[in-house]
Amino acid sequence: MAPTDSKKRLALAIIDFLGSSLKDGTLTAEDADSIEIAQNCIAETFKVDPSDDAAVKDALGGQSLASIYSVYEKLKSKTAGAPAAAKEEESKPAAPPKSNATPESDKLKSEGNAAMGRKEYAAAIDLYTKALDIAPSNPIYLSNRAAAYSASGQHAKAVTDAEVAVNVDAQYARAWSRLGLARYELGDAKGAVEAYEKGIEAEGNGGSDAMKRGLETSKKKVEEMKRAESAPPAEELDTASGASRGAPGGMPDLSSLAGMFGGGGGGGGGMPDLGSLMSNPMFASMAQNLMSNPEMLNNVMSNPRLREMAQNFGGGGGMPDMSSLMSDPSIAEM
Repeated sequence: MAPTDSKKRLALAIIDFLGSSLKDGTLTAEDADSIEIAQNCIAETFKVDPSDDAAVKDALGGQSLASIYSVYEKLKSKTAGAPAAAKEEESKPAAPPKSNATPESDKLKSEGNAAMGRKEYAAAIDLYTKALDIAPSNPIYLSNRAAAYSASGQHAKAVTDAEVAVNVDAQYARAWSRLGLARYELGDAKGAVEAYEKGIEAEGNGGSDAMKRGLETSKKKVEEMKRAESAPPAEELDTASGASRGAPGGMPDLSSLAGMFGGGGGGGGGMPDLGSLMSNPMFASMAQNLMSNPEMLNNVMSNPRLREMAQNFGGGGGMPDMSSLMSDPSIAEM
């Protein structure tokens, strides 16, 4: 079975780790030949090309295998439960991690910041990535790249960078803020609340105004989502008033139409029986149009022929000839 893309990326990460171990002094020059043989064997077995910079960059995401594994160890110790002595040590305030920044990586970071100021987000991302190549898992560089990702709409990548940053340095409040924003933009309001709360805790003194605004906005969104989940489906809501609510089957309530013609029921010289009136297909069609179109109803009320018909109904007159009535051009047009 051929190696999957995921395993190929892992193979490239291992090859990169072996090479970095020679460069950073973890291994000596005497080990160089053995390392080169190991790299070649892995590359040949997994059908990968270590000289393909784009493939290696995609496999590592601007970090290193060692830094990725260090984050995993921290997460593992938190979820699996550490011995009592380790838990006691974890309860103490964590000291800021030793900075691995270099003059070259800081120069790249400054250039990235300048690109952010010009809103050149793609250039900023590239510069922060180059800084991370020199100083892997630097929380400041990760946090800045998260900001660039969010500014360019790549919020999922921003979440990934910010989560690594806060795992490297849980006291870096700005990384928590950027994690909160990215989660909020992805629709994870609860996750955003958690990030902002931890950011406020890291800041101390009740948190900054910006962090508190982010927390308040996220909490409001959570409440809106709760209300939306508990609201009845739209198709179950009855928004019509008692005067305009339709009868079963979609036909409007024609009692208001009867009132328009001066009567309320059959007989007695008033409005003829509405049931028999509506048996005339032309009148039924017109009535349905009237009840669904307020503007048309106003036009009808100003039509002299219909005013005359209403007066005849009110005075005990009979049902008009509907064919004659509908031959009126103004009524026919309505």
